[in-house]
Amino acid sequence: MTDLFPLWNSLRISLISTALVIILGVLLAYWVVGLPAKVKALVDVVFTLPLVLPPTVIGFFLLKLLGPKTAIGEFFQAQWSLNLVMQWWSAIFATMVVTFPLIYRSSRASFEAFDWELEAAAQTLGKSQTWIFLRIILPNCRSGIIAGAILTFARALGEYGATSMISGYIPGKTATISTTVYHLWRTGKDSQAYAWVGVNLALSFLVLVLMNQIESRAQANAKS
Repeated sequence: MTDLFPLWNSLRISLISTALVIILGVLLAYWVVGLPAKVKALVDVVFTLPLVLPPTVIGFFLLKLLGPKTAIGEFFQAQWSLNLVMQWWSAIFATMVVTFPLIYRSSRASFEAFDWELEAAAQTLGKSQTWIFLRIILPNCRSGIIAGAILTFARALGEYGATSMISGYIPGKTATISTTVYHLWRTGKDSQAYAWVGVNLALSFLVLVLMNQIESRAQANAKS
């Protein structure tokens, strides 16, 4: 296992997509909590749908949305000669869609458990909604958001189905740990595949240990 590109590529894809999806998921979760019950139920179903869809179906939809023969794909190709698929960063689109429900649902649960009387008290003091969100709501909900972020990163790190469809497997260009494992297995290089499986297991183990430590610390703080 001399070529470490799949590891580096998987890490940068996971980190970038996790950072972007945290911002999107937290803001949308906060917005959904304030919606009327019927609207909230419908929006919640739409936002959670990628959690139950097969990753290959998500990859298919992304290809139909961003492929070179689509309206979006043709626009980027004509304006900047840019192909949105079969690039290393194409996998970011896939991992964001696949992992979005994880951070969204954990953030929404944290917001729903929040004591909204704190918000009302801050409003009576003349604080802006932005100040309240950043200084009161987010700090009180951070444990659930952080746990969701860690799960999001772990899921992004192991994503295969949608990623393989939109970015493919090109050694030194788009290869990730997951697509490399499949390629090595398909070509009969089981020993090398096992090595990458071990890397993925080790990273996943570390991520879950970190999440458990954060949850334990949060429970200890809640009891104190």
